Amino acid sequence: MEMMETKKGQGGRELLKIEALSKSFGKKKALCDVNLSLEKGRIVGLLGPNGSGKTTLIKLINGLLRPDTGSIQIEGYAPGPETKAMISYLPDRVYTADWMRVKDLLKLFSDFYKDFRSERAKEMLRSLGISEKDRIRPMSKGTREKVQLVMVMSRDARLYLLDEPIGGVDPAARDFILRTILTNYSPDSTVLISTHLISDIEKTLDEVIFLKEGRVVLKDGVDHLRETEGKSLDTLFRDMFSVLPEENILEAKDVF
Repeated sequence: MEMMETKKGQGGRELLKIEALSKSFGKKKALCDVNLSLEKGRIVGLLGPNGSGKTTLIKLINGLLRPDTGSIQIEGYAPGPETKAMISYLPDRVYTADWMRVKDLLKLFSDFYKDFRSERAKEMLRSLGISEKDRIRPMSKGTREKVQLVMVMSRDARLYLLDEPIGGVDPAARDFILRTILTNYSPDSTVLISTHLISDIEKTLDEVIFLKEGRVVLKDGVDHLRETEGKSLDTLFRDMFSVLPEENILEAKDVF
């Protein structure tokens, strides 16, 4: 499908390239022949039903899993030490240690990542009413997720991989989180966001990738989809996945 230029992107500058990527766990195929490319300066939604392969794809890009077949390149490098320095990754689960205070996490990120901007993180934490002295242990799951997102978005990374960044936070905090994402990435970086909350995040996205059963069934600019389909991204997603027969997955790109 021909990609349409969208509102935030600079265009013509490839950051991520995936070719013929497949991954199985035993007899279960998590991803099948995935081909994708993402340019710099984009916010991209990675959307699909449960079990569609979103988290597996993110882990493969981050180098946490190895593909069975195919290749991944970030700025021309396969996942490895070079790409670890380019990628800022937010997993879909809480990973902070209970014994830590927020200041310990700030120091950990400062020591581990050369591109971590400590003052940026502190400013965002203050905006959320979170003190550096606060302990992780008594925090709610939503507050922990806010802290983790602040740490991830306070790096000057090339590629931000965010797996369900707003799934565990209250609606009042979602706008803050989305503003944080919008204002803390540069024209030379790209944000890939996996989420089920499409209506909340739709206004933030430049492009969208739909996955089903490990296959890419749609990739296009969000503005272009709204214009050609005459409906919101959330409605399009609901319509597509409620009526698309499994045997027609391979033809899904031709539908749009």
